[in-house]
Amino acid sequence: MKKTFSFYAIIWALFLALFNVIVFVTPNELGGMSKFGGAFWVGYVFITIAFIGQLVCAYFAFKPSENQKLFYNIPLISISYVGLIIMLIAGTACMAIPNLPNWIGIIVCLLVLAFTAVAVLKATLAISIVTDIDQKVKTKTYFVKALTVDAEHLMNTAKNAELKALAKKVYEAVRYSDPMSNAVLVEVEEKIQNGFSDFENAVNGEDYELATSTSNELLSLIDIRNKKCKLLK
Repeated sequence: MKKTFSFYAIIWALFLALFNVIVFVTPNELGGMSKFGGAFWVGYVFITIAFIGQLVCAYFAFKPSENQKLFYNIPLISISYVGLIIMLIAGTACMAIPNLPNWIGIIVCLLVLAFTAVAVLKATLAISIVTDIDQKVKTKTYFVKALTVDAEHLMNTAKNAELKALAKKVYEAVRYSDPMSNAVLVEVEEKIQNGFSDFENAVNGEDYELATSTSNELLSLIDIRNKKCKLLK
């Protein structure tokens, strides 16, 4: 995050500097009138606020270390960027129109700022909701994913062809099981976990008969779980 945001901040600083150079190197008088009159300073201040706000949004968008969460935050950057562009247009108009009343410039820029702020808040809320859902899905799929890893490891470490064949059946049954868990499945999942432990001990102990019986019981429990998963949908 630090490198990405640092690179982004450098680009942001360059654009802010460019904006200030363009504003202050242009002639002070245009058409016999001072460019600093009217709503010039209103436009300048609001554009600067928009630049700062965009940088703050970028900071929070680049803050997550996980790529998936960073992907979720892309709309936050996009919305703040669009808001900055609109503010540049509105603020530049306030700065360029001679003798534009300050109150008009303030109202126009405030409307743009409010629109951007609301859009950013909506995007932040949406990101929070999606992140929570993603976390819940990860939690609900953890049981099958973890058991799949254990079953695959047992299959790869089985010491003979017969035991490896039994372990493969269990691995495939787990691998193709419904990944979503549910509170009502806690009891059967506990039985599956205990059954897998018994099967694992039998395979590691090279007890083919015990491995056969425990694998059959385990496959039956997995089948019961899958049928219950279908009932929950």
